[in-house]
Amino acid sequence: MRLRHLLLALAIPLPLLAAAPLSGPVAPSLFSALAWRDIGPFRGGRALAAAGIPGNGQLFYMGAAAGGVWRTDNAGATWQPIFDAEPNLSIGAIALAPSNPDIIYVGTGEGALRGDITYGAGLYKSTDAGKTWHVIGLKDTRQIGAIAVDPHNPDILLVAAIGHAFGPNAERGIFRSQDGGRSWTRTLFENPDTGAIDVTFDPHDPRIAYAALWQVRRQPWNFSSGGPGSGLYRSTDNGRSWTRLSGHGLPTGTLGRIDVSISRADPARIFAMIEAKNGGLFRSDDAGQTWQRVSQDGRLRQRAWYFSKIFADPRDKNTVYAVNTGLLRSRDGGRTFHLLPAPHGDHHFLWIDPTNNHHMIDTNDGGASISLDDGKTWSTENNQPTAAIYHIAADNQFPYHLYGAQQDNSNLAIATYDDQGIIDQTDWYQAGGGECGFVLPDPTNPDIIVSDSENSISRFDRHSQQSQDISAYPIDASGHPARELKYRFNWTSPMFRSRHDPRAIYLGYNVVFKTTDQGNSWHIISPDLTRDDISKQGPSGGPITKDITSVEYYDTLFALAESPIRQGQIWAGSDDGLVHLTDNDGATWRDVTPRALPAWSAISMIEPSHFNPRTAYIAVDRHKLDDISPYAYKTTDAGATWVPIVHGLPQGAIVHAVREDPVKPGLLFAGTERGVFVSFDDGADWQSLQRGMPVSPVHDLLIHGPDLAIATHGRGFWILDDITPLRQLTPGEKPTTTLLYTPEPALRLHYPDDVDSHRPAGQNPPRGALIDYVLPAKPRGPVTVDILDSSGAIVRHLSSVAPPRARQPGEWPDRVVDAGTIPARAGMNRLVWDLRYNDPVQIPGAIYSDQAPRGPLAPPGQYTVRLTAQGKTLEAP
Repeated sequence: MRLRHLLLALAIPLPLLAAAPLSGPVAPSLFSALAWRDIGPFRGGRALAAAGIPGNGQLFYMGAAAGGVWRTDNAGATWQPIFDAEPNLSIGAIALAPSNPDIIYVGTGEGALRGDITYGAGLYKSTDAGKTWHVIGLKDTRQIGAIAVDPHNPDILLVAAIGHAFGPNAERGIFRSQDGGRSWTRTLFENPDTGAIDVTFDPHDPRIAYAALWQVRRQPWNFSSGGPGSGLYRSTDNGRSWTRLSGHGLPTGTLGRIDVSISRADPARIFAMIEAKNGGLFRSDDAGQTWQRVSQDGRLRQRAWYFSKIFADPRDKNTVYAVNTGLLRSRDGGRTFHLLPAPHGDHHFLWIDPTNNHHMIDTNDGGASISLDDGKTWSTENNQPTAAIYHIAADNQFPYHLYGAQQDNSNLAIATYDDQGIIDQTDWYQAGGGECGFVLPDPTNPDIIVSDSENSISRFDRHSQQSQDISAYPIDASGHPARELKYRFNWTSPMFRSRHDPRAIYLGYNVVFKTTDQGNSWHIISPDLTRDDISKQGPSGGPITKDITSVEYYDTLFALAESPIRQGQIWAGSDDGLVHLTDNDGATWRDVTPRALPAWSAISMIEPSHFNPRTAYIAVDRHKLDDISPYAYKTTDAGATWVPIVHGLPQGAIVHAVREDPVKPGLLFAGTERGVFVSFDDGADWQSLQRGMPVSPVHDLLIHGPDLAIATHGRGFWILDDITPLRQLTPGEKPTTTLLYTPEPALRLHYPDDVDSHRPAGQNPPRGALIDYVLPAKPRGPVTVDILDSSGAIVRHLSSVAPPRARQPGEWPDRVVDAGTIPARAGMNRLVWDLRYNDPVQIPGAIYSDQAPRGPLAPPGQYTVRLTAQGKTLEAP
């Protein structure tokens, strides 16, 4: 018990000593100086939206799938985030008003409806080129496919709202505003199962507009694209009313996803990419009166629900671009296509400058890239920290590395510190595996890394650069529904290495596998731990295109974890809502599913306690059932009973992971779709721990020593350095007195004097020892910090107030008291001592040249920090 709490307790009359223990949220000001740092990797993630300013070959915008809106002023050499203050970073569409490019509209919620999408929060608008934003409605659309702004009037716009990806809702279809988004009218709607995926104005005549409705639904076990609701529509009154187009050369039967592009070079020429049994690329040469199919090229049609976008060149009516796994261009009106050397793969959007068709920006699964030479060369995508990471692990080397799998790329390991002062591409490497799943470094040898990606498992030796396939079920399941497989697995099959025996690795499919010989052999230690509902194991896709992947494999294990204090006690959670527990390494299992758990919930993560083998926490994800409420539970009796622990988590904060601090009992952290949260009372209350970090989905967390590290699904890895102040707080605590937190031991590292902070790179930890303290109010006098050596001598004196005398000409900067360097705000303050002694005192009359000499670095040893504020002095080792 801290001294001030002891004194308070002694002052309480005896009858009140039996009062209930402290509980409730902690005052945020007690940890307000904590700050996250972005370590990268600066390797782009999926991006779906882009825009530019006609005639400006340097300024472009791009929208990342769950990473926000970014702007470049130098044609992609560097990017700056301009949307990070908003509470939702999932971007589906960007549109600049042609008549005023300072007006930007952003539709949140990506339109490529893959399994790991993030929902949106409506439409945003900026009138100052992205400096400030405000929401202008359509909050329940969830996913937005396209925005079209009237070429002459920036207040008139059309929005294609897909709606809920996982269930029916009414706020979908085409919406029109004629007052800049202050009010909306739904002008095209089919039914609650059908949304809109595309809308565009004729650049020559804004009375003419085209729109595409799309009947689509994603479920945990299936994805369906197409139905009677899908269709192509035309408006002749600026989007107020619509007529469905059919016949006249358009495909018949069931339609799926459709995309339309009108040639600026010839208004009579229109291209439409249509998903249908007899679909493909269609062209009209008479303003939509008649159509002909001009291409059935499979490179344009594959995974039609995911791509299907077409872009007419604004200067040449015979040139048209298609985005798919590759970026393709036709010079003969869409009849033949050739591949362009654009970076990465899986392309989603292309913006072409209408005044100079050699200038374009392409977005794909690796980020955004710009070409200024007609697609011959492209800017790099290794300068965008928008990686979508699934899970996180750390090793025991120094500096420690973080490990994870990046969606649409490879897995990787990245250092958390570099003595060059920044963390760049030289600090991370591919760790042998694929784009999803878990990455597990060997705690005894960080060069040995085991990772999984779907049902492929690899063992990578970084020292020899050799990778070995050690899959437990080495088959190619592509095109096979789950019910045809002997063992069912999913996109991110759970895997862990035992803390008690690093040789033991466990893997979850629908059964649990175990290996103790580095994956050379595996054996099954459980029965089927899922519901095994064969009705949910059929082929995915349809009714037009099958798309059978492990993303839709169901009745699989989704979470797997071993007790850190009891070997062989293993918890397993399935994506169909079951929780099982074994106390004897799989010899017997029992069903411990919470009775209150809604059916078919996905058990996203299980966290066994570090202090009690009968305690565990589970994170539950129901967003694929169209339920974005937070769900998390705790048991203290080995699963016999469970209690919900979600108080304080806001609606929409889908819980992906709950982690317990291994040092402080009752201190929990949650990674959610709406950022990071902390609980000081074992889950009874939650409060935000965002601390200025952009609100990207957090899929996993870990505590490594004094640091909290997270894997975001849209902004890479982040670290909250030194959470020891959180460990020293009690539930319900308020800032009633001056407080000096006991610091963590500091490491004397190499910190270069000059760091190129303008390079796109990750951040190093703070440059020195972290000293944290709380002031209950803004102090009236100076706040001072003294560093004392083991003999009690002051080696550094720091103050919040400048010395009274002025510096004389030619005099060294007076750093003896480091004037004004001490933060002294009400609430928490974090001081970084640079580990140097006081600077030398200048000899009278001496003249310095470039830089005044600094004090020497403190040698390793025992020191004391002394805080003096408001007449109170506190010390800590």
